[in-house]
Amino acid sequence: MTRFALTLEFDGTPFFGLQRQKDGPSVQQSVEDAIHATTGETATLHSAGRTDAGVHALAMRSHVDIAKDIAPFRLMEALNAHLRPDPVAVTACAIVPEDWHARFSCAGRRYLYRIANRRAPLTLEKDRLWQVPQELDAGAMHRAAQALVGLHDFTTFRSVHCQSDSPVKTLDRLDVERCGGEVRIHAAARSFLHHQVRSMVGCLALVGMGRWPEERLAAALEARDRAELGLNAPPHGLYFVEATYPEQETTP
Repeated sequence: MTRFALTLEFDGTPFFGLQRQKDGPSVQQSVEDAIHATTGETATLHSAGRTDAGVHALAMRSHVDIAKDIAPFRLMEALNAHLRPDPVAVTACAIVPEDWHARFSCAGRRYLYRIANRRAPLTLEKDRLWQVPQELDAGAMHRAAQALVGLHDFTTFRSVHCQSDSPVKTLDRLDVERCGGEVRIHAAARSFLHHQVRSMVGCLALVGMGRWPEERLAAALEARDRAELGLNAPPHGLYFVEATYPEQETTP
């Protein structure tokens, strides 16, 4: 068996999430079907993140074990051919050590949330951003966000369906910036709770609208109570941007 690390880019709009689902299409199923069509093997895709329905990825790191003797470039090309017309692409492929794991070896994850701050309907980027017509104060959002950076109990920002053993996480970065008519939120941590990023973004949007004072975000965190959550942002503005790993040699 050879372990291949794959980097996946996908549009999450038509999928019920990254992980295989009983009642709908998933990114995992599409990639595993492409692997079977390429090699004749039934393989399991393991990924650094578990994105919800509608969430996108720019560079999701995954791995798969394959018995067939095939070069990484040829595997990537074959998978991309079989993935069509699903909106999934393998943008990189490399051989990694058999003890390398896309999820458990991951040392950090980075997400981007995009908000279209305009009144006109979205056309070219429909389902790619969360549209908020009210003027957002990105500066206030950024200042409020800093209360969440560091080691905290994130129960308020945790889905009731979260399977993590503990609500305590260390948030390394939560930055808000305005780029023209778009507000972007950058989040980085070793790992995140289910819905954590979307929950934080939803509350930050309330600050940006002026419906919450900046101090209320810190108060919501301290409450450790999901009932204190003001708003859970929709999935279609969220992007998995990067998974980072300790330096390990790979074979192209």
